[in-house]
Amino acid sequence: MKRRNVLIQGVALAGLLMLGACGGGKEGPAAETQAEAPKQEFNIGWSIYAGWMPWAYAEKSGILKKWADKYGIKINLIQVNDYVESINQYTAGKLDGVGSTNMDALTIPAAGGKDTTVLIIGDYSNGNDGIVLKNGASMADLKGRTVNLVELSVSHYLLARALELSGMKLADVKTVNTSDADIVSAFSSPDVTAVAAWNPQLSEIKAAKGATMVFDSSKIPNEIQDLMTVSTATLKANPNLGKALVGAWYEVMEIMAKGDAKANAAIDQMAQLAGTTPENYRAQLKATYLYYKPQEAVAYALSPDIIKHEDAVRQFSFSKGLFGPAATSVDAIGIGFANDKTLGDKANVKLRFDPSFMQMAADGKL
Repeated sequence: MKRRNVLIQGVALAGLLMLGACGGGKEGPAAETQAEAPKQEFNIGWSIYAGWMPWAYAEKSGILKKWADKYGIKINLIQVNDYVESINQYTAGKLDGVGSTNMDALTIPAAGGKDTTVLIIGDYSNGNDGIVLKNGASMADLKGRTVNLVELSVSHYLLARALELSGMKLADVKTVNTSDADIVSAFSSPDVTAVAAWNPQLSEIKAAKGATMVFDSSKIPNEIQDLMTVSTATLKANPNLGKALVGAWYEVMEIMAKGDAKANAAIDQMAQLAGTTPENYRAQLKATYLYYKPQEAVAYALSPDIIKHEDAVRQFSFSKGLFGPAATSVDAIGIGFANDKTLGDKANVKLRFDPSFMQMAADGKL
């Protein structure tokens, strides 16, 4: 399974869009903050990853269509083979919504000026991302080494947080940009002694002889989240889109959570749709903390923890230039939360965590 490819192309797009937005042109994402007319048909993008396979099942099972029909709309679920390309297509206005990590939602569409709403907090990485060493048993053994990883991705963020929690900083290591497609073979090279990676590559790497995983994302819960994000303007003009997506998502979550024969059949089908084995997919689900119940996701969205976690993500993102060339402060982009709480520029909120649709699901009002 694959997600979070190199973000450099995304950064480049975000930078161009940010420049366009600052230029005050009438075209592009800046214009999308203006009111939209209601419409009946929507395109939602996704790419293959453990936490997003429920969307594929929702479509194949007819659950997504059932909820779309209920609200009198049509939803086209579009698989985009390249994850960053799916975010770029959304940012460019070709998609109405997309599956995205929290970091990428901030650094690509939001940084590009596209006002984006987090409709569903689906899960967080609970061990699907990790740091693996050769000839080492702890984070202390990482100091002074070169780490191969996908630079400017969540692996880079994971490394920064792991170092911070171990009393070190990024300057204590060197990084080498290595694509997710090459990370397994890179670790087999004698010259490479440390990598940061995500599953399924992580599973192969940590199983190698002499490999020790010294840190994984379970130690920073909720900092690497997988979301369903939608255009704020589109959602405002078409709240039925939000209701249909949330309704379909939690129907699939309810099926998966029961752990019965129907749940097993659904998970098997998700594995098939992902092109992997049921055993492999179940192993990845174990390292993915899915918010099966909307009440739990809403509780997190209303807690102080979400602001703390998003602050850590934005601090790292800004330090790496992921807000684009026009941003001169970590506060340049506003992030909105429930109860009118905000991080950054309140006059430039471009990423909004809105639990209201998940709350409808929790209240049985969809």
